[in-house]
Amino acid sequence: MKKMLIAAALVGALPLAAQAQSLQYPGFYIGAEGGLNWLLNNSFTGTGSITGLGTLSGTANASFDTGWAAGGVIGYDFVGPRVELEGIYRDNTGSLAVSGFTAGVDWHQASVMANVYYDFFAGQTIVPYIGAGLGVAFIDASALNSTVSSTQFAYQGIIGIGWNINEQFRLNLEGRYYGTTSPTLGWFSGPVSLSGTPSDNNFNLMVGLQYKFGAPAMAAPPPPPPPVAAPSFMVFFDWDRSNLSAQALNTIKQAADAYKTKGSARITATGHTDTSGPANYNMALSLRRANAVKDALVRDGVPATAISVVGKGEADLLVPTGDGVREPQNRRVVIVLQ
Repeated sequence: MKKMLIAAALVGALPLAAQAQSLQYPGFYIGAEGGLNWLLNNSFTGTGSITGLGTLSGTANASFDTGWAAGGVIGYDFVGPRVELEGIYRDNTGSLAVSGFTAGVDWHQASVMANVYYDFFAGQTIVPYIGAGLGVAFIDASALNSTVSSTQFAYQGIIGIGWNINEQFRLNLEGRYYGTTSPTLGWFSGPVSLSGTPSDNNFNLMVGLQYKFGAPAMAAPPPPPPPVAAPSFMVFFDWDRSNLSAQALNTIKQAADAYKTKGSARITATGHTDTSGPANYNMALSLRRANAVKDALVRDGVPATAISVVGKGEADLLVPTGDGVREPQNRRVVIVLQ
């Protein structure tokens, strides 16, 4: 029973192995992505002032609504490891509250990230993967009718699952943690000012579509098998003769045995002469030789209906010669089984 289960597992793995060869291959790709961004609420020490009311200080609480993220990538797939350059923009709105004072805030961040991934079961239809990235973030935070900017170090961790739709298109669904070093920001609006160092921690749910360049070259089909040569036998004759020698009869018997082994075949007996003698005489002599071979084949058990005779006379010389040459190898009948 254990052996049967192992065999079944191996058979089941065969389609996956075939997919690994056909659904993923090394190459460059581009992609677009988008999804939801949750910028975590946080508290930080806020300081500022309100004209006529004095210093504004205490714990500032930043809370954010669900935002969005969108971007694009260019990468190279090594089939397993992948490297990627990503540009992505995130946007969240929320509010800042300190000492009873509340103001709206809009948090924008654009980042450029260098990401490294590893695909498990690369090449299959469904591909789980993990990844991590480092880069730079450009943060713009708007509050109190003013916008402040800050450039920070950015980092992220990624876990996802890919669907290789075919060799060139892939759909990804992934979750991310994305964070930056904390920026120091200050806002003001007329008589009101506020500054602090809020933290920047985000979670994303992203969907991405990728396109890979250059489909792999199709393997050339194997060459057709060489044609199987039809079995053939050759019988030789004395000069100006059509009678069969003992050696000729032995060769004819071999041809008859080959016919019986094949079971169903056609035999062609083609007679030839050398170049001595008149051409019309040689044509008739080649036919007499072919018919002599046919009669011997019939005596050896080959049906007469399975045999065709052809006379070629001086044509198709085995050994090229001039006219009037007695060449023994040209005085022959060729027996071919088809």
